[in-house]
Amino acid sequence: MEKRKKTKDRVKDIGKSLCFLSPSLLGVAVFFIVPFGVVVYYSLIDGVGSRNFVFLDNFIKLFQNSAFLMAAKNTLTFSLMAVPLAVILSIVMALMLEARIPLKSQFRTFFLSPMMVPVASVVLIWQVLFNYNGTVNEFLMIFGADKIDWLQSEHCQVVVLILFLWKNLGYNMILFMAGLANIPKELLEVADVEGASELYKFFAIKLRYLSPTVLFVTILSLINSFKVFREVYLLTGDYPYEKLYMLQHFMNNTFKSLDYQKLSAAAVVMAVVMVVLIALLFKAEDWFGKDVEG
Repeated sequence: MEKRKKTKDRVKDIGKSLCFLSPSLLGVAVFFIVPFGVVVYYSLIDGVGSRNFVFLDNFIKLFQNSAFLMAAKNTLTFSLMAVPLAVILSIVMALMLEARIPLKSQFRTFFLSPMMVPVASVVLIWQVLFNYNGTVNEFLMIFGADKIDWLQSEHCQVVVLILFLWKNLGYNMILFMAGLANIPKELLEVADVEGASELYKFFAIKLRYLSPTVLFVTILSLINSFKVFREVYLLTGDYPYEKLYMLQHFMNNTFKSLDYQKLSAAAVVMAVVMVVLIALLFKAEDWFGKDVEG
């Protein structure tokens, strides 16, 4: 009798939990799961009208498309540069602020200001700086250098990389400062008593306790690196210099041409790559930070 009552109470609790979760579950299903299912369906048929099942033909055609390959290469190259720099530099900045450097307030303000400024305004600043007749070229001419059309040259990804870092380092820095504040002070005091160097304390203690924050910042930076299309589009339009032609450019232009099969296949490939990368990051964090859990 008592066992039946416990089972009944458990079922009742589950029912209450589902009632509270149902609005969120419905929202996720309607706005995420169902649309993604539709995208997967479109990637496996030959057209919206005919709807013949072609399995992987759309994916084969996609990987034979030179525009997609160029966009994928550019996006991968940018992410490989941007994500490690965003993580490493934000850790360094958090450690600098923890050490109470001079002009600490001004330093923090410089990197936090992009969080309060609209993207269009940030892009306008970059256009003023890196235009052919912009501030950077005028400065370089003082030293006898020739003008460079920054956004139509081999240096274009560096320009966007600097913009990406300036926009994201401030928020990442705040996250790492919060992580550093949560490290047990007793461990650091014991390390000081034992005569441990600052380098040893960072790698043996601080970095291990920061591993969840490193994971979060890495995932956040990875997602933001894929979203850099917004800034590139405002700077250069639909068809930028080839090194700035990102996956989002390809997908945006494919959508405009109503090629839903190619667009859907590209979206599925991008989703799979993101899931695999994030799974690998979780696995790495689990291995690196397992001895500090709890």
